[in-house]
Amino acid sequence: MAKTRKKSDKTSFVPFIKWFWILFFSGVLAIFLVFLLAAWGAFGEMPTFERLENPQTNLATEIISSDGATLGKFYLDDNRTPVAYEDLPRNLVNALVATEDARYYEHSGIDGIGFLRAVAFLGQRGGASTISQQLARQLFVGVRSKNLFQAVTQKIKEWVIATRLERNYTKQEIIAMYMNIYDFGYNADGIRSASRIYFGKEPGDLKTEESAVLVGMLKNSSLYNPIRREELVLGRRNTVLSQMEKYGYITEDEKDSLQQLKMDINFSPESHREGLATYFRMYLQGYLNGWIKKNPKPVTQEGERDTWNIYLDGLKVYTTIDSRMQKNAEEAVSEHMKNLQAEFFNQNTPKRNPTTPFLDLERQEINRIMERAMKNSDRWKKMKAAGKTEEEIRQSFNEKTEMTVFDWNSETQEKDTVLTPLDSIRYYKTILRTAMMSMEPQTGHVKAWVGGINYKHFQYDNVIQGARQAGSTFKPFVYAAAIDQLRMSPCDELPDSQYCIEAGKHGNPEPWCPNNSDGRYSGDMFTLKHSLANSVNSVTAQLIDQVGPKPVVSIVRNLGLTREIPEVPSIALGTPDFNVYEMVGAYGTFANQGVYVKPVMVTRIEDKNGTVLYEYVPETKDVLSKEVSYAMINLLEGVTEGGSGTRLRHSFAKDQDVYKEIITGYPYEFTNPIAGKTGTTQNHSDGWFMGMVPNLVTGVWVGGEERATHFKTIYYGQGASMALPIWGLYMKKNYANPDLGVSKEEFTAPENMSINLDCTKTVETEQETDDLEDDLGDLDF
Repeated sequence: MAKTRKKSDKTSFVPFIKWFWILFFSGVLAIFLVFLLAAWGAFGEMPTFERLENPQTNLATEIISSDGATLGKFYLDDNRTPVAYEDLPRNLVNALVATEDARYYEHSGIDGIGFLRAVAFLGQRGGASTISQQLARQLFVGVRSKNLFQAVTQKIKEWVIATRLERNYTKQEIIAMYMNIYDFGYNADGIRSASRIYFGKEPGDLKTEESAVLVGMLKNSSLYNPIRREELVLGRRNTVLSQMEKYGYITEDEKDSLQQLKMDINFSPESHREGLATYFRMYLQGYLNGWIKKNPKPVTQEGERDTWNIYLDGLKVYTTIDSRMQKNAEEAVSEHMKNLQAEFFNQNTPKRNPTTPFLDLERQEINRIMERAMKNSDRWKKMKAAGKTEEEIRQSFNEKTEMTVFDWNSETQEKDTVLTPLDSIRYYKTILRTAMMSMEPQTGHVKAWVGGINYKHFQYDNVIQGARQAGSTFKPFVYAAAIDQLRMSPCDELPDSQYCIEAGKHGNPEPWCPNNSDGRYSGDMFTLKHSLANSVNSVTAQLIDQVGPKPVVSIVRNLGLTREIPEVPSIALGTPDFNVYEMVGAYGTFANQGVYVKPVMVTRIEDKNGTVLYEYVPETKDVLSKEVSYAMINLLEGVTEGGSGTRLRHSFAKDQDVYKEIITGYPYEFTNPIAGKTGTTQNHSDGWFMGMVPNLVTGVWVGGEERATHFKTIYYGQGASMALPIWGLYMKKNYANPDLGVSKEEFTAPENMSINLDCTKTVETEQETDDLEDDLGDLDF
């Protein structure tokens, strides 16, 4: 009986064992079929092998300075620049693994232990998504659906794609891809942008506690936002640090110490209108748009040829701009223009100037200026497009409205106010504008580019878009023509007396009799060096008469000044319009021993894989001999040694203390060789300064948007007051950083100099010596 019972007990378990294995293998088969169906696309389209190998992510074009800094990026929605795994800090990788996937290096895309734990505890003790799954979701699956069935199928797709990713990429590559794809908010797409925007540094410089903040945001960057929810993010950061300690990446003491630190967020948003070199970046945007039209992508296997997209294709644009010099230039502009504007406001109160900000204009002309500005405004264009009548539009310009305007006295350079749109137009025409460009003359490399005072509010780039009268900065071209064509010397003398060129000569329709700036004539004989240093118009008039306008225009054309220049004598005083870009290139020829080098801003363009798409070739032209160029340098050095640029070296008289208020940064106390030229146009509408040392040429222009916006007197309105201080400040900042290598040396002189530069030695004395030597040579001793 006992034996029968035992056999019966064994028989009773057989069905259960049988069904267990049937269900087990059915489950395995079902899972296999589910994965197979998912791989075949039954639950939605799956990425092809090609897409897995080359996942499509939008990459921003990166603008790189000559010193390796990122100046900015071009992007539409995704401000993403990929970072290689080798450039990720170890503490960031450790924080990621400890927090998101502790067994990351042990599984092949799916964490079985984590999955069972999540099922057993219904997700209360953590999820089961691996880093590979999260990457699969970011790249191919998308946001988790709220529909249960769709959410399950999405999860299955994640599993399949995760295992495929593990087969196609190394663990290190998957981590790099994940950190590069994640959106951290505020246009911080990927770890590179996130570290720059939230901490103002490159990823490789992140500290452990900073890496912990960014890894903590991976849970939900909208929720764990360090700008809006500081306390919540601080707690999440400390959780990440605890995870790092739990898995042995940091010690308990390190964890305790780091958790006590405050979050040192250095929020630096990246946008097209903010940051360093904004005007240059906008110029570059136009340059690249022109370049891609002429340089399409390589032909595909299908025979198609697409164009590059500067917002999506992740190009790298290597520029000549030096980020340190650019920063110095922008600071110099801001420091001086704030002072200059304060003085301009002081002189143009409604009580002092009823037509402010305009001078010397009739009411009718002022009304024409305001009418033109009103019709060119965005408000007028938008309302016109919306179908508003002209009467309605005009009425809106006289209705007070809340607005944000530019303000030098605010830390953000903005203030909220209530004005009528018409008053805001008048206010903006009161603001003085500027332009500055700095270039290495031997290479043409542009080192700094400042197109205005604030790109957000003044988007017109005065470096290259604008053109204003050159004033006395044009005179060196006349002197260069005289030395080159007539073999004159800086020591040659001409009388300072009223000089007229009769009608009909040099294409002159009427007699031309220019006045000196102060209206006085000494009657003395002045050397060319003295005359240029002090901008003596009477001597310049004699030179243009002797050499003729045509040779001057010819030299000017070869110096890169391409605008229309009439071949008449009056050009000698700087009546033609030029921009700072052209003038810097032209002056660079003097510093480069007579060789013109076209200014260059882009040296190389690469695609996202580092393939070189473009490499620049210098454009040069021999314009002047070394002797003539060095003679011009000698002349221009006289400007800073005893002329209008002397304040770069010497102090003001005691009775000029009030004048010093707008000469920002004074005293400059430069002792090194400096060649330069100031320029002031009629009515003091434009102030210029062109300054040179052997390896850096810099041009500065200052003026109003309208020529009628200017200082009342030359006391404040000359180039030496408006523009020269920006150059002085900029160079002081450059010299404070020896790493920039800005020269303090002498300009290079030619080996054989036949042009006399020593004005203590007269031409007559030289001729007598030569004659005596010839006579002695004929004698037979």
